[in-house]
Amino acid sequence: MISCRPHQRITPIRQRILITGASSGLGAGMARAFAAEGRDLALCARRTEMLLILKAELEERHPGITVAVAGVDVNDHARVPEVFAELGEALGGLDRIIVNAGIGHGAPLGSGRLGADKATIETNLIGALVQIEAAISIFNNSGGGHLVLISSVLGAKGVPGIKAAYAASKAGVSSLGESLRAEYFGGPIRITTIEPGYIESEMTAKAATTAFMVDNQSGVNALVSAIEREPGRAAVPRWPWAPIVMLLKVLPPHLAARTG
Repeated sequence: MISCRPHQRITPIRQRILITGASSGLGAGMARAFAAEGRDLALCARRTEMLLILKAELEERHPGITVAVAGVDVNDHARVPEVFAELGEALGGLDRIIVNAGIGHGAPLGSGRLGADKATIETNLIGALVQIEAAISIFNNSGGGHLVLISSVLGAKGVPGIKAAYAASKAGVSSLGESLRAEYFGGPIRITTIEPGYIESEMTAKAATTAFMVDNQSGVNALVSAIEREPGRAAVPRWPWAPIVMLLKVLPPHLAARTG
């Protein structure tokens, strides 16, 4: 007879997983990792041709899984819930939705180049809000699920220069995650906010060199491991980013900026 302590929570297996921004970087990395575990995947992004290449790769490596793909721009607010519903139908439902789509454009505030900052906040924050609405609607109808928001360690503190709008957008995503956790605490919808540090990807390729950068595979492994645990909030990789995030919250802004 198997027994468990009353306070232990058994994490369910999330077999059917939707990932946005899945055509490259961390999104594609997560797709490969979950596929290796035999999960069925619903992948969406703007670059449909790259999704089709990834779909073919995953189906060849893991012939037992189902992979459904769809092109969508998260700034097309009317289309997002339609795509989520279509992909959910293709998989027979969705158990986990990972809000990952985002961009990292930016310009120093006051530089007169508003467009890049505006696009970043619209895509990363408003786009996340639209995806959250679609995900919660699906989970309410199905009786539960796991919603994962991919934020950033930069959301812990304001960052000057070209990262200012990006940091603000991710701070907003983390705040939405905290609100959702309070809203759905103890219920069948679980909320996780993941705050990745510097992980090699298409987005970080143009970033300044930092001693804290980790290779893509190690970063993705840490990311997926954290998601599977379903914590409320986690910085990944845990070392060194968990203590760095705590430090960022108390450092004066001019000193915190040096970590980026």
